[in-house]
Amino acid sequence: MKLYNFISGIMNELALFALNSFILPEGRMRLRVFERRYVRLISEASAGKRDFAVAQVNPYVSQHHPDRILPLATKVRIEDFEQLEDGLLGVTIAGIEKVKIISRWQEADTLNIAQVQTLDSWTGIEIENEYQPLSQQLEKLLQQYPTLKALYPQPRYTDAAWLASRYLELLPMQPALKQQLALETSPTPCLNSLQSWLAPQA
Repeated sequence: MKLYNFISGIMNELALFALNSFILPEGRMRLRVFERRYVRLISEASAGKRDFAVAQVNPYVSQHHPDRILPLATKVRIEDFEQLEDGLLGVTIAGIEKVKIISRWQEADTLNIAQVQTLDSWTGIEIENEYQPLSQQLEKLLQQYPTLKALYPQPRYTDAAWLASRYLELLPMQPALKQQLALETSPTPCLNSLQSWLAPQA
């Protein structure tokens, strides 16, 4: 099965914001920025000096292991800034496109930089009727968490790509599995898996 679907020839250098969290295209996330390397990352990105991607950390290896950062990342853009109650910088980001990390290195302050290749995004299509329960469950979930719901003022619960992506971001699951499902050439395998896992809770 072909997992990687490349847009041929597009290579970029991006800074990496490494997190346990996961974001995909059209996803939105709020970051608390306090490490100096990430303050620099945000400063450079907001000044147009270098774009960045959110990369997922592999929690099962040591911090210095070569596989500490998993290969699928998502290029993001900054949407908003705010000063948080604790005095830290709050940044709202939005996912733009999936990228595969080809090579990675660190600068003097340990900020990770990567050469990446752009991946195709899932095409937005109307969900099949069999996936309606997934749409309804996600809507209920967002209703339960107003802070999360506020990130999506115009949710697209019936868009297969949007629906599968938000579930992959929000559900607790093995990072490698999230990566595998997100790298499929369509959202259908993800929706099928979700349907199987969540059916007993419907």
